[in-house]
Amino acid sequence: MSTAEPCTACELLLGRGRVPGGLLRREGGFALHALADASPIPGWLVLTSERHARAWYDLAPAELAALGPLAARVMNAQRAVLGAEHVYAFAIGDALRHFHLHLVPRAASTPERLRGRRCFEGRPEDMLGEDALAAAARAVAAAL
Repeated sequence: MSTAEPCTACELLLGRGRVPGGLLRREGGFALHALADASPIPGWLVLTSERHARAWYDLAPAELAALGPLAARVMNAQRAVLGAEHVYAFAIGDALRHFHLHLVPRAASTPERLRGRRCFEGRPEDMLGEDALAAAARAVAAAL
């Protein structure tokens, strides 16, 4: 992670980056938005720290206290609105200088090859259109 390159998350949080549905919510030091990359899963959302903090261990106590309840509310909304059977939570920390928690809903119809961590391995033909991704993201946000 080079600090000489522009920060993708900072650009997104400042409104200069584009994600389907836009920034959906800001709360407790985090911003909720759809995955910035192409996605094979409708309603794949990300909680991104509003400041540079690479991993859980870099989050301030107040951010840590806010993160769990916020993530649970988002996951419950994904289950209610999208009919997800389960929601995966991934925090990897390799790509950005901002902590980000991927919240990936799994439906009964989700193919086995896209379940669990394999959701990151979607093929080009799996990727959904921006309109569908934005609609799912906004529907979840409206339920919060």
